[in-house]
Amino acid sequence: MRSIVRLSSILILLAASVVRVGAQSAPPPDKEMLAKQAAETGLKPGDVLGKDNWKLADGLLPPEILKHYQKGEYVNRIIDWPLGHTKRDQEFLEATAHNRGRFAVDEHGTIIEKTTGKQPPYITGFPFPDIDAKDPNAGVEILWNNFYEGYYLGNIHSETELNWVNPSAIDRRTIQDVNFAYYDGQAERYRLPNPNNYISQFLTIARTPADLNGTAALTWRYRDADKRDSNWAYVPALRRVRAVSPSNRSDGFLGSDMSQDDGPFFDGKAEDFTWKLVGEVDQLRLVDPLSFEGKSDVKWLPGGGWRAKWPEGLKAFGYMDPSFHGDGWAPIAGALAQRRFWVIEGVPKDKYYLYGKIDLFIDKETYQGAWNRKFSWSGELLNTLQVMVFDYHPYKRPDGGVEYVQGSNMSFQCAENIKMNRATIAGIQPPSMKDPASDRKVPFEASFFDFTTLQRFGK
Repeated sequence: MRSIVRLSSILILLAASVVRVGAQSAPPPDKEMLAKQAAETGLKPGDVLGKDNWKLADGLLPPEILKHYQKGEYVNRIIDWPLGHTKRDQEFLEATAHNRGRFAVDEHGTIIEKTTGKQPPYITGFPFPDIDAKDPNAGVEILWNNFYEGYYLGNIHSETELNWVNPSAIDRRTIQDVNFAYYDGQAERYRLPNPNNYISQFLTIARTPADLNGTAALTWRYRDADKRDSNWAYVPALRRVRAVSPSNRSDGFLGSDMSQDDGPFFDGKAEDFTWKLVGEVDQLRLVDPLSFEGKSDVKWLPGGGWRAKWPEGLKAFGYMDPSFHGDGWAPIAGALAQRRFWVIEGVPKDKYYLYGKIDLFIDKETYQGAWNRKFSWSGELLNTLQVMVFDYHPYKRPDGGVEYVQGSNMSFQCAENIKMNRATIAGIQPPSMKDPASDRKVPFEASFFDFTTLQRFGK
């Protein structure tokens, strides 16, 4: 068996309309102009976007997402997220300032020091605080800023449901135990020894249902440009650990519409793609509204790290609320905030990669991702990953130090199969578990990610 991730058997092309421009036809509308017009016509914090006023968001959302509001399948409140609101650790801010002018990228897209031409041993903060839109390397520099924004938030341990959803109900569900260890981008107190020059290690184990229980996937990602990911899978039925091609990371995980390369937003290796900056746009994006109201409950774990305790009974997805008549995967507890985004385009260098082009929408100020749109090799839109972000709240460690932690009260990660009218969603804490993990900055033993003992997680 090649992998626990399988290429979906059906890839159906999304029909695209053709605008014919003739002597008497009007030019296509400018999307940025439409976005400004929408803001000027009254779409403001406190409004609720839905089928009665969806036109106000024309140009402010990807077309496939806007269509949900047009049909009444999504309904969300607008909140304010002004520039300068987001706060970060002083260490991160100082490191970002120190990085100004220090780094460049080489022909592979790897970060190097300008003075030595070599890869730095460690980076904290945004490696590229000042993006020049005219620089041909701007696209990959923006991506690296996005990565290091996520790395700094620390190691992840999450016990979450992965659900296959149709417009009205769940088709299938599995509980996954998800773990990320980051070797770069960490605050000094959280740094791990790194003799193998890793960027990260990833391990996920299926806990339910019975036919998937014990199935595990492991990835080692290297900082070296010429070393592709090392991937393994353990399948209980075979009782063997199998090496897996990195190309399989784009396939649907366990037959779903979400891939390993989706990760928290995008988790492909930067050097495996050719990146370019497409432009800048004003966009609405999904946020946790309670987080931006200053609400969150985070506790320090006895073994180290922070655990988010989410409100009980919060209905985050459409299928959870019988009175909601939109899509089963709709983000009914989420809100929308307008921000300015970089749009970058990545083309995989591996022709066996499932998608031929990926467009990423990345916040110009915070470098958090919003929309991840994936296209076929012939250019048709196939899948859109939608993610929610959170405000950062200050919490005090037992040693008295204060650090900014994600103030989450829910999660929304949705990979929508556009043509098939279905989605795979992640981020639901399993109701069957007491105090499920939603953890950051947790310590891991080095042996935890050892492929030679991967089968220990099986049945």
